[in-house]
Amino acid sequence: MKFIKKLILSLAFIAGISLGASSAKAACSTHLGDFDWDSANIHTAIATFIIEKGYGCDVEVTKGSTTPIMAAFFDGQIDVITELWEDNLVELLKPHFADGSIIHMGTNTPASEQAFWVDRATAEAHGLKSVEDMKKPGVWELFKDPENPSKGRMTSCISGWTCYTINYVKLKEYGLDELYTNFDPGSGGALDAAISGAFTKGKPIFSYYWTPTSLMGKAEIDMIRLEEPAYDADCWGAMSVVVEDIKANGFEAYKPSCACEYKDMALTKSVRADWAAANPDIAAMIKAYALPTEKVNEMLAYYVDESGGDMEATAIHFLSNESVWESWVSADVAAKVKSAL
Repeated sequence: MKFIKKLILSLAFIAGISLGASSAKAACSTHLGDFDWDSANIHTAIATFIIEKGYGCDVEVTKGSTTPIMAAFFDGQIDVITELWEDNLVELLKPHFADGSIIHMGTNTPASEQAFWVDRATAEAHGLKSVEDMKKPGVWELFKDPENPSKGRMTSCISGWTCYTINYVKLKEYGLDELYTNFDPGSGGALDAAISGAFTKGKPIFSYYWTPTSLMGKAEIDMIRLEEPAYDADCWGAMSVVVEDIKANGFEAYKPSCACEYKDMALTKSVRADWAAANPDIAAMIKAYALPTEKVNEMLAYYVDESGGDMEATAIHFLSNESVWESWVSADVAAKVKSAL
């Protein structure tokens, strides 16, 4: 199975491999964009197996952080993205939906959440229920940043993810930037390790995180979600404009705006319109592809606890033990997939 586990994440490299792929484009060829977090990897692996084995297509997968993958998608170097945190990228996506170059393909997973979290033991011991509580005297010292001990550490997103910049703006709008660093752990795995390591050592942790994930389903990980100002579309839109300006022009482009909680959102899928026109059957499969959050969590647990971190094995396990995917494809495609399992 031609499933590329890791590629250099620079946009220049992505452009290079994508141009190479398009120059040798076969009658049935698909390039999937994947991200550096587990739930996206699972959906990419399942779709890859179905497209390769069921439709007989050449499949290429490029994995990276949000910014270079979305840039390659908009440039036409990537055809399909199976998990998109669309509400984080409203301003970025808007012109491409408007000009018809990108097609919204509906919901992948119906419920997710992103937030700031604190371990329950620390939250209950110090009465930490909201982001405002994180400004109480003496609280930041509980989370002291070893690299900048004059501040606490808020373990954030990866700097290549849009949520890193969103969190940067949020900390400033909430008045937390003077007390906490917006710490980039470097990778999704390092973010997980920071949280799980804090619980293993019995140390406080203040972190951004999201669901669905295997980590949040583990019994030993007990976090409480900090309250923020309620989600408001106008506020989020104003913040998104600032976020995109910072991404384009650097952190000095920050301007005071607004901040509110992340919207608990459905995760979506998108494809290139030109690819969909050339591959209507596969596009129909992508449109039909949808799984409940509970099933995604179950697959994530299998990936972490049983597969040894093998996404291809996780995809095969899902396709071998579930039948819901058969409703996404025709009977002959389903038969080909089954024969390849």
